[in-house]
Amino acid sequence: MSVSKLLPVIMAGGSGSRLWPVSRTSCPKPFIKLSDGESFFQKTFKRASSLDKVEEIILVTREDLLDQSRSEISTINELEIPVTYILEPVARNTAAAIAAVVEYVTKNFPPETILLVLSADHLIDNEPNFKLAVSQAGTLANNNRIVLFGIEPDYPETAYGYLELDGTDVIGFKEKPKLEDAKRYVQAKRYAWNSGIFFFKATLMATELREHCPNIFEGVARAIKKSERYVLQNSQVVILDRGEFECIESISIDYAVMERSSSLAAVTANFGWADIGSWKNFSQTLPKDANGNRVLGDTILLDSADCIVRGNDRLISLLGVKNLIVVDTSDALLVCDVSREQDVRQIYRILEDRADPTVTVSHTVERPWGKYTVLSESKGYKVKRIEVNPGAALSLQRHRHRSEHWVVVSGIAQVKNGEELTSLRAGESTFIPAGEKHRLWNEGTVPCTIIETQTGSYLGEDDIQRFDDVYGRRGSFD
Repeated sequence: MSVSKLLPVIMAGGSGSRLWPVSRTSCPKPFIKLSDGESFFQKTFKRASSLDKVEEIILVTREDLLDQSRSEISTINELEIPVTYILEPVARNTAAAIAAVVEYVTKNFPPETILLVLSADHLIDNEPNFKLAVSQAGTLANNNRIVLFGIEPDYPETAYGYLELDGTDVIGFKEKPKLEDAKRYVQAKRYAWNSGIFFFKATLMATELREHCPNIFEGVARAIKKSERYVLQNSQVVILDRGEFECIESISIDYAVMERSSSLAAVTANFGWADIGSWKNFSQTLPKDANGNRVLGDTILLDSADCIVRGNDRLISLLGVKNLIVVDTSDALLVCDVSREQDVRQIYRILEDRADPTVTVSHTVERPWGKYTVLSESKGYKVKRIEVNPGAALSLQRHRHRSEHWVVVSGIAQVKNGEELTSLRAGESTFIPAGEKHRLWNEGTVPCTIIETQTGSYLGEDDIQRFDDVYGRRGSFD
């Protein structure tokens, strides 16, 4: 493949409602950890960065997921590949997301730049086959084709879309068919699953967007033009203008462009692709026992078969049941029949209508310096376990509405509390009154863990003013 620049684009958007209660607004599906400790997003980033000729990656995600994205990248970006973050103030589906990337790239990169658009919640088992498919797609893309990656279907899946093919030409789309139709597609040998992975010249896609959905492309262009931009360490950050972006139609790139374009081609391959959109899909990442159960966590299963169990910090026991999904978190429990897995989104929508915090807030939150877990919370107080990685530091900050009491339980914490600098070991503590500047950092070689007790009239995460931050984050209540 001969191109001037291959630019992977990772889209980390969707809510993952069918993977509730693990997937939350504050920690959506791409950031769910698998059994090996890596998230879908991290695996996608590593896959993109390992491709030939990749010197930069673009990430499209929500504005409020910037910190978590950077935290996850920092632990795996061994090649130190620069990342440009295009941040959406509101979700507007894949047409607007891809249009934003195309508008940005055509204004800031060489004209022959080719984009490889990847979803952050896909798994790919066969990396060599994936790289081969990308190379094959490059030949088509250089000939001004929009390349889709079709997956050879090995069973009649009704949750996927299908591409109807004539050689490498895409001649039709079949969206999530009924089982009878899906069986017919598999038997016909001319259909492939639509993987949602795309490969195209940015200039060609710009032309297609202008032709098929000009209102979206023009709206995105205005959002880019009015965007806020700044440099964060070695990364570019582009925050799309809210006023312009929220007026854009929410529609997928498949409906907006792909189904109307005459420039489509497909590479059909088998690289172990899976779109993890439900708990049944997720269970495929786990080993199966002799009774067909797939489990993650501390479990005891007696006389139980074909169950999917994902635990948290406590034991889960099943006795004499079949075909159950059991997903346990610190604040919510899901139990459903495997046959109803697609209907988990109905529970999610009910909780959304109730403004229930279990759809928005995760008790464990990743940060560039480590993570924190909310252990207990009620009116006037909140208790967290804070884990600071070796060599990492919290920002120099203060809070208007809350005081904090820190107790070190492991490691050594270097603490700035007002003008006082101290080293605190396990069992030692410090109290930080509201309004006092403070900071904590870990100069050791092992993680430092503290228990933080907050007290005050308001305990929201936005009650923070940063004066200095090694990660370039901003935060101010002024």
